[in-house]
Amino acid sequence: MPSTESLPPLDGTGPIGPDDALLSGLDAAPSVAILGALRVTLHVGFAALLGVAVLRLLVSGGGDPLRYVWAGTALVLAGMYLTGTILEKRFAARGTGFDPRRYAVLWLGLVTAVWAILLAGSADFAWLAFPLFFLHLHLLPRRMALLTIVLMTAAVIAAQWAASGLTVPPLAVVLGPLFGAAFSVVTGLAYLALYREAENQRRAADELRRTRAELAASQHDAGVLAERERLAREIHDTLAQGFSSIVLVARAAEKSLKAGDTATAAARFALVQRTASENLAEARNFVRGLSSPKLQGTSLEETLRRLCESTESSAAARGLGLRCRFELDGDPVELPQPYRVTLLRAAQASLANVRDHARASNAVVTVAFLGSEVTMDIYDDGVGFDTSGLKDSTDARTDGSGFGIPSLQERVTALNGSLELESAPGEGTVVAIRLPLDDVPAREEQ
Repeated sequence: MPSTESLPPLDGTGPIGPDDALLSGLDAAPSVAILGALRVTLHVGFAALLGVAVLRLLVSGGGDPLRYVWAGTALVLAGMYLTGTILEKRFAARGTGFDPRRYAVLWLGLVTAVWAILLAGSADFAWLAFPLFFLHLHLLPRRMALLTIVLMTAAVIAAQWAASGLTVPPLAVVLGPLFGAAFSVVTGLAYLALYREAENQRRAADELRRTRAELAASQHDAGVLAERERLAREIHDTLAQGFSSIVLVARAAEKSLKAGDTATAAARFALVQRTASENLAEARNFVRGLSSPKLQGTSLEETLRRLCESTESSAAARGLGLRCRFELDGDPVELPQPYRVTLLRAAQASLANVRDHARASNAVVTVAFLGSEVTMDIYDDGVGFDTSGLKDSTDARTDGSGFGIPSLQERVTALNGSLELESAPGEGTVVAIRLPLDDVPAREEQ
């Protein structure tokens, strides 16, 4: 039976199919159609030649009683050939069940042996050699196939010579089988080349399909990771800072109540309520995917000025003597929303660190428009720290903190800007941000 590794199924299913060509962009459909047509031609040719041989045997056999034996043997050959073809086609279409490929050579040997018996009985079966040549080329190694084709051709010449009854074989008896064998070999080799090309296209389609699936999975994982990082930055720079302020001011208010200072406690509880309201607005806009509500209906400069005032009030509510002010240099220009959000988040995170950790007396937020860039410096005269101990941006603390500087760095880098942190123990801290304005029109269009 023909092996599915060498002969594609008739209907285009199995090893190669039109869907693979559409998927991979490789034009394999014409190859599939040609291979299928050649397969049909091979099977139809075998059946036609066998039918003609049987018919000639029965019509011209005269009173020879063996003609019915040869006709029965021909039916056996037809059954063997048909059984092998059907089993191969079913396995190629389903890909499961009985695998006939392991018995392909045995099947070919039986078919050839039965044909040889028929050839010995009648030269009318000689022409069945030509479709058998194709099967030998496809199922046997190249050298062995050529050897069997030579032997079969010699058998055909001998059978026809014996049937002619002549002492010297006629030229047609010799040349006919030789030319037929040569044509069969050339056609068979061309068929194999076409099939190999179609197989290469199928493998390329499979590889492209696997690559595309891996790429899709990789892009999905990268998107999930990027979204997680974005959510971490947003939560750290908005909700986490607000909750931290609420907790600290609430503790200060509790101390005021225990001390009997109800006026101070009331002022601090009012600050807690105001901070909680702002946090709620941030959370709602965060869920909707909107920008910070502090930037809606106002300028960045005014928003930063109010941030400095609220930071100073929050520090005072905790009993800290922190003065915070905003300064503007140059003529302001309208910035795209990503710039505004990045600068606001940077100021929020930096001032929260000043208020919570720096033990500073003064903090200054300076925004400067310098033509080709916008800069923002956040300075404090606090205790400072050793910058060599900063963690890598990928190494956040297990308690959810440690995202401040890394998240700022990611935001600024996304806008092709730069962030510098200067600090030393006892010398305060400066956070300097530079954002280029050269591509502002392009970013506004996005």
